[in-house]
Amino acid sequence: MAQRYRRVKEISRVLAPILQPGDCYQQSGRALKSVALSIMCMASGQKPFPNATQLRGFHVHRFSTMVDVSREPAPKIDLLSFIKASLNEFEGTHHYWLNQSGKCKQIFEGDGIFLVLAARNFESGNMFQKLKMVQKRFPHINIMGLKVIHSSAERVHLIQFLMTENITFPILLSERTFPQIMKGSCYILFKNFRSPIIYHEKDVDLEILCQAVSELQKQQIDDSKLRKVLKFTSWKQDGVTKDQYIYSPLQNLLLYYPGCASADETSNRLFFSDCNHHRIIVSDGNGEIMDCIGSSPGFEDGYFESAKLRRPAGSYYHASEDCLYFVDSENHAIRKADMGARTVETLFPASVTSKGGGVWNWIMNKLGLESSEETNVEERSEVFDSKSLYFPWHLLKSVDDTLYIIDRRFQTLWTMDFSSGKINEVLEGSRILEICGQPIMKNLSILDQIPCDWFPKKPDNGNLLEGIPRSDLLSSLTTLQNHIFICDTVGQRIVKVNEESKVCVNFQLCNLGILGLPYWLNSPLETYYAVGNGLLGTAIDHIQHFDFLPGKIDIQLSVNVPLDIELVEPLQESCIWRQARGAATEISGMDDVPGSLEKVGAAQQWYDELDYLAAPKPESEMTVDVDNLDKKSVVEDEGVRISCGVCTSPGTSEVIVYAVLYCKLRRDPNSNDGNRVKHAARILDILSSKRSGKRERELWNEYLLQYKGDLRDLVFMKPLHIRIRLNTLDHPKAENGRDIILTDSSIKVNVLLN
Repeated sequence: MAQRYRRVKEISRVLAPILQPGDCYQQSGRALKSVALSIMCMASGQKPFPNATQLRGFHVHRFSTMVDVSREPAPKIDLLSFIKASLNEFEGTHHYWLNQSGKCKQIFEGDGIFLVLAARNFESGNMFQKLKMVQKRFPHINIMGLKVIHSSAERVHLIQFLMTENITFPILLSERTFPQIMKGSCYILFKNFRSPIIYHEKDVDLEILCQAVSELQKQQIDDSKLRKVLKFTSWKQDGVTKDQYIYSPLQNLLLYYPGCASADETSNRLFFSDCNHHRIIVSDGNGEIMDCIGSSPGFEDGYFESAKLRRPAGSYYHASEDCLYFVDSENHAIRKADMGARTVETLFPASVTSKGGGVWNWIMNKLGLESSEETNVEERSEVFDSKSLYFPWHLLKSVDDTLYIIDRRFQTLWTMDFSSGKINEVLEGSRILEICGQPIMKNLSILDQIPCDWFPKKPDNGNLLEGIPRSDLLSSLTTLQNHIFICDTVGQRIVKVNEESKVCVNFQLCNLGILGLPYWLNSPLETYYAVGNGLLGTAIDHIQHFDFLPGKIDIQLSVNVPLDIELVEPLQESCIWRQARGAATEISGMDDVPGSLEKVGAAQQWYDELDYLAAPKPESEMTVDVDNLDKKSVVEDEGVRISCGVCTSPGTSEVIVYAVLYCKLRRDPNSNDGNRVKHAARILDILSSKRSGKRERELWNEYLLQYKGDLRDLVFMKPLHIRIRLNTLDHPKAENGRDIILTDSSIKVNVLLN
């Protein structure tokens, strides 16, 4: 026994520097025997992660064969506890949130796997690209950012950075400084707020992060419910849901980070990548919108109305094919839009497959319950080889039909064969200028014709390509008919410059109704799910209750717009969404109501809507009739009129009307009021959530005041959400006692917008 005791004592003496709690060690020249390291790992029951730092109570222990006997004091502030406490409120004594909303709060309940990027400064987007890739591979973990922030300049720069990188996950801003962050940016991985692991950003790559998350997920997979979710839910459907959680007042501007532009000289068309709205807007040289490519974030081919993109960027128009080739940046793909057929198809990667037809496949797709075979295809597509695209941004074409694809920071160049869609070479660094320096310089030469005082304050990354100023604007400008069009990502606008007079004006877009109802304003599942509150977390502008007899009800809504707001153009039918749930069915615009009006309950609606939505639509219905878009709803002096017809049967029902009004601040012709502070505050009143904290509002206000133009020129979308709840009595009987009586009723509802 005494001999065994002496052996244990010797082992504990060797392992003491690592197993001692509350101490922090750095590497040194003293070697630790591999046997001792193995004993430590076996005792803990954990597999060490490469390049990882294991924390117990945030006292750092580095898995290494080198150990130092020097010690540092334990951190005084528990970073993990601070994060956990901050999840319960949007704004506290030492923190506040960005990209946080009521919907997002439901995710952070303190359980599950968390991956946190903690930093004092977000130096570049590379670290966020790693997070996005982890989020795509593991959509069910909680991802967030943590930034220590103090000055006003830091806050304004952060807002621009979040839009530039399209950060959709929540960002926690802290006024406290933590020792872990002072050493540099790091990733913190933990499950259920226990046993966190730190990865220093400069030392870790994507595969190490994914391996670590996978190990934690295997431990959690025993939960049968989570196992089913991971098995059946595809990242594409989940990715759309994730993007709906983003909260930003600027998301309701007409353009949200217009990043890239190209032109078709022959047909007088412009193509603007409205990047953070995940669409490409097609307009003529006068600003009339002709079409829109893309419906929502995702990765799916099809007609323009149903195709899904994720941050489209640089584009190139091929005149002989009448096709627009464009970079689908966050899908890591090159895609082609056939302007004649109005369809989108994927050129690269070639492994993307189209989905089959049929009602059952349609239902499974909408519910995110695709087959495991399809899910495996998506998982395989996420494994990048040496020739895979990785967040491409710029697109150029050479005279020999080679496509040059460049990432945003000019670090990588991919050369692609135009006809086959195959990547031939992958080049890095100085080879970029060597291969495609001439077309780059040709595009950037346009900047010489733009007055230098137009440009906003020069960003930190203004010279991404060595020796070439403003190289970040390579894909942001184009020419059409003696005019230069340039995307202003600070002012969220397009600027039109006359090449002769050098006059710069805002490029005003019109025919906005062709853009339809924005995807983030309503829940697509509510179309065929008659459960719950549907639009949970969305503000309701007006709600009213009525009692009626069964039959047909004509509802007339009168929306009174505030005096300091003016509509940019009349409300169009494409920007209105109606639905009746419960013991009613919506019949707006139908001259003859098919079938019997006696029974129109929820069960029948389910089958009717499935038949309508799953059936293939004739090609003629896909064509937008611009001349007839504004005939059903008109703007009058006293407000906006919206009509809605429903048929009711005995029971309770709810009529939902959702619309979007394109507005801007009204100019008083009798006043020269140029109070920018007042205008910024009013725009925030309209666009901000009522739950926004004081410091968050101050941050957005500072950003709006950086805009060089007149804030009264900003076009924004005002969501309109109305609910009419109906209690329908039993059918009255006719005099013969056998027949039932159906009544025709009408109601008028006045809605006052704030």
